[in-house]
Amino acid sequence: MTRLLDNHLAGRWQAGHDAGAPLFDPVLGTELARVSGAGLDLAEGYAFARAQGGDALRALTYAQRSAQLARIAEVLQEKRDAWYDIALQNSGTTRNDSAVDIDGAIYTLGQYARWGAKLGAARCLADGDPVKLGRDGSFQSGHFLVPQRGIALLVNAFNFPAWGLWEKAAPALLSGVPVVVKPATATAWLTQQMVAAVIEAGVLPPGALSIVCGRPDGLIEALAPFDLVSFTGSADTARAICAHENVLRHAIRVNAETDSLNSALLGPDAAPGSDAFALMVKEVVREMTVKSGQKCTAIRRVLVPRERAAAATEAIAAALAAVKVGNPRNDAVRMGALASRAQLAAVRAGLAALQSEAQLAWAGDDADLVDADPKVAACVMPHLLKVDDGDASKLVHDVEVFGPVATVVPYRDAGHAFTLARRGYGSLVASLFTDDAAFAARAAAQMAHAHGRLHVVTPAVGKTHTGHGNVMPMSLHGGPGRAGGGEELGGLRALAFYHQRSAVQAPPEVLAKLAEGAAPWQGGTG
Repeated sequence: MTRLLDNHLAGRWQAGHDAGAPLFDPVLGTELARVSGAGLDLAEGYAFARAQGGDALRALTYAQRSAQLARIAEVLQEKRDAWYDIALQNSGTTRNDSAVDIDGAIYTLGQYARWGAKLGAARCLADGDPVKLGRDGSFQSGHFLVPQRGIALLVNAFNFPAWGLWEKAAPALLSGVPVVVKPATATAWLTQQMVAAVIEAGVLPPGALSIVCGRPDGLIEALAPFDLVSFTGSADTARAICAHENVLRHAIRVNAETDSLNSALLGPDAAPGSDAFALMVKEVVREMTVKSGQKCTAIRRVLVPRERAAAATEAIAAALAAVKVGNPRNDAVRMGALASRAQLAAVRAGLAALQSEAQLAWAGDDADLVDADPKVAACVMPHLLKVDDGDASKLVHDVEVFGPVATVVPYRDAGHAFTLARRGYGSLVASLFTDDAAFAARAAAQMAHAHGRLHVVTPAVGKTHTGHGNVMPMSLHGGPGRAGGGEELGGLRALAFYHQRSAVQAPPEVLAKLAEGAAPWQGGTG
């Protein structure tokens, strides 16, 4: 029988109390391990994290906690090959796709370590200068950000078992808030092993980092006042968490990153054969195939001028036809598997829904899978759809197929393009491909309210832009509306979620004394 992966809670390793849920190799179909959170005393574990982990972290300065983040990055780097091996087996990803997750996690930890070091010996943050509350200035008000005194419960998605943990844990731990991570079951092996490596290395004080796998009972019920939840996953689950009686009773702060119908918008100036047109095709294909389209930031809708829809569809299809799909153990494969057979069923169901109103423009043939049995592997070929009328089509703006699927949507003019982009009702990111700076600026102004990030690509940055779906710690990651309304990243600004901003009304000498232990807070990106 495959081994049952332990949970780490209340400062000790604990096994779940049942046989657990199996984790599979999504290409070969073999069972790899099992996870279980059954029977765990979450209230005890959370209390230990708050008291032991929280007190120990808050006793440190930002600079000292940033040094811990740097050490975590070193520990992970030392075992990098092991992480790649686990990702190959449990996520079915190519080495390049695994790098997005694993190296992205290490990079993000390092970046927050560098930012935190600049905060120095402070233990809180001063938000601006004090202001007078009376004419003579003898009584003033100053705003300070102090670390929350609860736990940060990180409920993560299956697509990024490494980065999904550390991009949230980095600002939480830097803020002095202990972390309890609940990884998605299907790909929990990598998360569990990374946590185990950091705990074994003794980087953090007991209780600062905990992990609960499988399906534990009472995950939300055990939360208390001043705890925090950072969730990544479906909008339905986010709504259930936000509406939970315990969350409402204690006004528990929730950050959610959920569904997103992201767009790529080809500018009216970008004719077939132009550099901007070629850059759009390249980015759409990359976003459809990296991690098999299993990214919250992946391009789902391709907005193009009506007169260029046919050319864009043909060019994207031709590029997709060159992508080898199958077992990532074969060096020729560029796109691996979905995370599980359950995810494969969800993608097929979503495709069926979209094809009730969209036409299939191109799809690969399962017979062309490389070293993979379509009856066993969770592999799906890329699918490119198209619609003739973006206004009449409703599902293309509402159904997110979490796989290698995108739809070409024609627009009449610039105003119509902006309207269609906003039909996602809140997205993480939209990309603009143009060589017209005026159009790009106009588009950004029109679309910013509905998007967390706008990625403008001109021929001048064709080789240097960071990528539509590449989430960088310096930029905001989150989005309004359907995307959840949260902000997971965005430089030091991400620390705000893990702090309480409080007005201290006092004589000037008290505020001055408090400010001696504070670093300036500007709410910027670095």
